[in-house]
Amino acid sequence: MKKDEIRRHVRNHKSLLTDADRQRAAEAVFDQLEKLTQFMLADNILIYYSLPDELSTIDFIGKWHGRKHFFLPRVNGLDLDILPYERTRLHLGAFRIEEPLGDETTDIDDIDMIIVPAVAFDSEGNRVGRGRGYYDRLLSRAKSVTVGVGYDFQLFDTIEAEPHDVPLDIVITETRLHRSGRR
Repeated sequence: MKKDEIRRHVRNHKSLLTDADRQRAAEAVFDQLEKLTQFMLADNILIYYSLPDELSTIDFIGKWHGRKHFFLPRVNGLDLDILPYERTRLHLGAFRIEEPLGDETTDIDDIDMIIVPAVAFDSEGNRVGRGRGYYDRLLSRAKSVTVGVGYDFQLFDTIEAEPHDVPLDIVITETRLHRSGRR
């Protein structure tokens, strides 16, 4: 399946989810994430602030904020800046995504774990994003553990990777956890 077909397929599945389905899935995924040794050891975590069609990160951030240091990406031209998360310092930024305000950027080398959204994943850690390459450019510089989170129907057998695609270390869905063997 080509990336555009995958995007269409996943979008159709997401449109059928109820709020209860979304909530159950997020709880199941983040329960698994919390049990990872890498999460337990991580202090600085880059996470996405979820869009309505993405696996919600809102409750997870609220649960761990104060015990973990969360950072959010902010679009800066073709790249993503990393800024500390503060609920009172968010605004609607590029692509109508909540982004942090301020100038206090953090270097990617200071991040212990990156939690990545995607349209789709495979068990080798390949992902299909929204098509602009922001995360691939960021992940190409990262040394930290990378974790993709999503719904079961977002996990495909194989995704054709392109040369610029950066695979993830771990992919978690409601019922599955795959380690890519990258690290």
